[in-house]
Amino acid sequence: MNHDGSSSRRQFLSTAAMTAGAMILRPRGAWAADTLDPRVADIVSKTIGIDTHNHIDVPMTETEMPGPDIDLAGEMKRSGLSAICMTFATDYQKGNAYERFLSAMEAMDRQLKRNNMQRSLSVSEIRAAHKAGTPTVIQAIEGAHFLQGKIERVEEAYRRGMRHFGLLHDSDAEVPLGDVYTNPPRFGGLTEFGASVIKECNRLGMLIDLAHADIHTTQAALKVTTRPVIVSHTGLDTQLGNDPAMAQMMRPRLISKEQAKIVADGGGAIGVWTHLSDTPLQFAQNIRALVDVIGVDHVCIGTDTKLTPPTPRFGGPPPHEMAPGGTGPRGRGGPGPQKARIGERTNEAWADENLGFYYVVVDAMLKTGFNSEEITKIGGGNYLRLFAAAVKN
Repeated sequence: MNHDGSSSRRQFLSTAAMTAGAMILRPRGAWAADTLDPRVADIVSKTIGIDTHNHIDVPMTETEMPGPDIDLAGEMKRSGLSAICMTFATDYQKGNAYERFLSAMEAMDRQLKRNNMQRSLSVSEIRAAHKAGTPTVIQAIEGAHFLQGKIERVEEAYRRGMRHFGLLHDSDAEVPLGDVYTNPPRFGGLTEFGASVIKECNRLGMLIDLAHADIHTTQAALKVTTRPVIVSHTGLDTQLGNDPAMAQMMRPRLISKEQAKIVADGGGAIGVWTHLSDTPLQFAQNIRALVDVIGVDHVCIGTDTKLTPPTPRFGGPPPHEMAPGGTGPRGRGGPGPQKARIGERTNEAWADENLGFYYVVVDAMLKTGFNSEEITKIGGGNYLRLFAAAVKN
């Protein structure tokens, strides 16, 4: 492409804009569309971009059902992503986690039907959706609280379309599965029930997610599993960003080089989140830092953001979701309408972001020195490899 030709320039911008969806009408900034590398649109269209951890808020109680309609397909097309691991957690509220699980799955069934979308149950289905230009989701859960000690519910979740299974979240489950990295160690790592759940996921064909697991739980889990695992969302603990208060709050949730190498040596991968990065370039640099430790074949993108608006919750957010200093919710809780904030929504991860998430990230990765082959792996190829190893076709 001729960078100096106004006609070629307009043609590229038009193509990128149509592919990304409607632009965000904001003042021009460092990431306006006309600063993009001309290779971006081609890479986005040809690669399968996957966010390994994206929260889609849906109602989880009878009083909240059926919940507001969400434009999941529209936000995905705008983002440039081919698939997301559509994630929910049941431990944000008190009460029966199993009932919340059932309500959430019913609500997600409704939203997928409304958006003319389906869950992908295998790698071939993900590839077919990408070829057809249809956004798709991999159903994921964060925390096995809904099991309540009943191993048969793992298969129930599988039959409902679950293919990405996160063992742990912020609070200990009613029947614990292992030690959570932000809580005092209580179980010496993986519990007997946690090991049973991993074996059942292996048998059925679900990818195991060890996000929120401390190093001892991670080590024990890797001795039990017969399939590679993922840590879907974290960051390297050397990449603390520019906000000391945020860094202090998020530090326990970051992964050490030692733990990262343990996961990679077991054939697994780690998703880098957008937290602690104030710009797309800083995010790409955080990806680079992890690649330098464990290699390009073991890194993914796992934003821990939301494609769709947050749903109000009753009872307030969990403590770690408060803004630094306890000044208010960070976006996953609290009664009443929630104020949008930069960094919460996938397509608004950074200020002055004028194009969808994956477009901006691919551009930043190119500017950071990644080539198209490396972007293909990190953007979704590595996840597809793990998914294929874990999930029956």
